[in-house]
Amino acid sequence: MPRVSKRDVKRDITDRRSNRGMPLVLLDKRDGIATVRLNRPEARNSLNPALLDELEAAIRDASTDPTVKVVVIAGDEKAFSAGADLKAVIALFDVWPRYVDFLHRLHDVFCLIEEAPVPTIAKVRGFALAGGLELILCCDLTIASDNAKIGDQHANYGLIAGAGGIPRLVRRIGLQRALDIFYTGRWLTGQEAADCGIVLRSVPDDKLDEEVHKLAREIASKSRTGLRYMKRAARAGMDLTLEGALAAEQAALIEYFSSSPDPKRGLQAFITKQTPNFDD
Repeated sequence: MPRVSKRDVKRDITDRRSNRGMPLVLLDKRDGIATVRLNRPEARNSLNPALLDELEAAIRDASTDPTVKVVVIAGDEKAFSAGADLKAVIALFDVWPRYVDFLHRLHDVFCLIEEAPVPTIAKVRGFALAGGLELILCCDLTIASDNAKIGDQHANYGLIAGAGGIPRLVRRIGLQRALDIFYTGRWLTGQEAADCGIVLRSVPDDKLDEEVHKLAREIASKSRTGLRYMKRAARAGMDLTLEGALAAEQAALIEYFSSSPDPKRGLQAFITKQTPNFDD
């Protein structure tokens, strides 16, 4: 069966958004930090084609803005994201090419987040389940509230992850721990997710905003170009032998030093005992 045209998909997205009358993703940029906030509170920020389209636009905007040095992806007070919108998914089953398109969209948008040239932080409060867990696995760092509910519940409904959750979770925490989470479909608290390495750390809910902002502000004080090369070397090293990873690191360092004034600025600041100022 032929795939549905992008024009048809865009028309469907526009129609669904117009019925709600509100943006599904909010973007705020200030002080070098871009906050991308999922905005479907009535559906626990579940992921449908319309939201994915707006999420892609927000990520592209933030990651190509030279004033943005770090991107924070967040939900609301009750949910980061409860996963794919199953009502929308069931409807897509009736026109199989549209369901396949939805899977491709999930894959493409999540890879866009993972490959963003700036550091990304997931701020997790409430539910981060199934596709919500897959979304945080695309981010470089994750801070969760202690009472967050994080897990992959596909097995509970006879489903499996399909937006990168299986390979990304295995790579993050190892095969045995990942399979335990996949097989059982159980939810973890933020603290449990931190203990097994899914998230960087968890904090009391009333401290989450402060903790994420503190981390983002610290990252935003660094060289945007330097962070980009650092991320590139780290990501490349995951898929290479040690020898290849070492070569990738050296290549990134040489290219960075030869193309940006920031290393010289940093070295000069170190010598003069001053705080470096990176304007890029």
